[in-house]
Amino acid sequence: MERVYANRKFIVIGLFLVIGLAYVIRLFFIQIVADKYVLSANNNVLRYITQYPARGLVYDRYGKLLVYNEAAYDLMVIPKQVKNVDTAELCRLLEIEKKDFVERVEKARNYSPYRPSIFESQITRENYGYLEEKMFRFPGFFVQPRTLRKYTYPIAAHTFGYIGEAGPEVIEINPYYKSGDYIGISGVEKSYEEQLRGKKGMKIRVVDVLNRDKGSFQGGKYDTIAYTGTDLYSSLDADLQAYGEQLMAGKKGSIVAIEPSTGEILCIITSPSYDPNLLVGRIRRTNYTKLLEDSIMVPLFNRALMASYPPGSTFKVVDALVGQQVGVLTPETRYFCPGGFPLGNGKKVACHSHFSPLDLRQSIQHSCNTYYCRVFKSIIDKRPFTSTRAGYEIWRNLVMSLGFGHKFGIDIPGELNGNIPSSNYYDRYHGKNRWTSMAIISLGIGQGEIGITPLQMANLAALISNRGFYYTPHIIKAIGKKDNLNKEFLVKHVCGIDPQYFPIVVEAMHDVMEAGGTGFASRVDGIEICGKTGTAQNPHGKNHSIFISFAPKDNPRIAVAVVVENAGFGATYAAPIATLMIEKYINREVKRKDVEQSMISGNLLNKGKVIDQ
Repeated sequence: MERVYANRKFIVIGLFLVIGLAYVIRLFFIQIVADKYVLSANNNVLRYITQYPARGLVYDRYGKLLVYNEAAYDLMVIPKQVKNVDTAELCRLLEIEKKDFVERVEKARNYSPYRPSIFESQITRENYGYLEEKMFRFPGFFVQPRTLRKYTYPIAAHTFGYIGEAGPEVIEINPYYKSGDYIGISGVEKSYEEQLRGKKGMKIRVVDVLNRDKGSFQGGKYDTIAYTGTDLYSSLDADLQAYGEQLMAGKKGSIVAIEPSTGEILCIITSPSYDPNLLVGRIRRTNYTKLLEDSIMVPLFNRALMASYPPGSTFKVVDALVGQQVGVLTPETRYFCPGGFPLGNGKKVACHSHFSPLDLRQSIQHSCNTYYCRVFKSIIDKRPFTSTRAGYEIWRNLVMSLGFGHKFGIDIPGELNGNIPSSNYYDRYHGKNRWTSMAIISLGIGQGEIGITPLQMANLAALISNRGFYYTPHIIKAIGKKDNLNKEFLVKHVCGIDPQYFPIVVEAMHDVMEAGGTGFASRVDGIEICGKTGTAQNPHGKNHSIFISFAPKDNPRIAVAVVVENAGFGATYAAPIATLMIEKYINREVKRKDVEQSMISGNLLNKGKVIDQ
């Protein structure tokens, strides 16, 4: 019996020896081998500073710097370490009330008592200088460097967009972002966020009980490097963009200019606009609220991509192409105009005075409403189309192949489809199989339910100048290097109209400018411009002035669309502005100073800047 208990004694001793050896090995591993545990043990004297990379720069097509970075600083707080802080002095330096101090510390504590969070963001270099001298009086606080976006010129606010703090919904789905990180909110900043943001790094610093920096932890062994964001080379012409914004001052509307051979956007102007520097730094929130609350000017609304207008008579070139394609129209087709197109019951679609009858080329030159009501009716009612609906679907599909009724996929967020109504829409409105071409005749002259964005109008001009194809309009032409072209936008889109039908339309648009047509007053000596005026009916006020154009007629370099809201005829404002833009781009100077001054001084809003800058 004693021998049995003796054996158990050895088992118990052995068990204790094994457990003790395990503890010794574990302690040796923790204290000698695994540095990460040493790191964890010293957390109370270590400060983890995120190294925010500078965002990539943005240049214009000629290499001018448009968007760059400026040093700024965030005041960070670790709530657990906030002890014996000179609250009055900190509040004075930051120009905040004591109650704000208490609320911010409590908010940070709710986020995490041990992890740093932003107490005051985007402190300027000047204010940081005053703060830095007194940081020893604020235990638990430290300053973290970062950068702010700055804009060389006060232009293209909607295109560049702005950055802001990443919200909880972003942080939840994207582990790259943490509380206090910035992200592109709109414009190019949003579209190219992954390229522009770079890659964050981390520095670990040792601090004493007085919050003083004592140097790198273990010589920077655990530090990681931040990598600067990728630079972007835009297609914008900064001078042309600035000039267009000058011309549109005091007006509502848009200018879009495209290089037809590439789809590169030369300028994209929305008016009213604002200085992009207004949405940078600590003033961003206040200024954004002011811009958002301006319900009259609506400066945050990107009209170039989101506003949908009836194209008016500019749409006649579309029906001229579609009519030829379906075989109801030839260059020799003539229609008599008795001053309008009869609708019955004594009503008619009115037309202005011109000689009659007109052939196809002359119908565009003189913008005859009667002619295009008849062309549209002949398309929809053509045999062997089995019904109005079938004819309409043929017309609609060809129109949409020209870039209407859908998004292009431009590299700026917010683009809208515009509207080319479906057959189902008219079925619901009129009753299935109960509508005829006469019920929708206004579509033939670009009115009714049609909605076209200024971007789509400019692309139409580019497509016609190319005689039947276009490239997706885009802002960023190269990424990282000037010759590293954005391959996403190198695909050619061919429309549903045969190239043989474009020359007559091109010649007619040239006649609009050079042969006494509706745009004759806006011609430019030495530049062969092709254009088409439009006056879009506006049920809520004065008509909109619209003009599409390209130049030169052969080997075109620029296609332009202009919309000026509530400005009357297309020839009154839109045509002069468009041709000034063409003259500026091709000649790099404007000689028609009287026209230029008239457009610049034309204030249709009777209101100054949205926000004083």
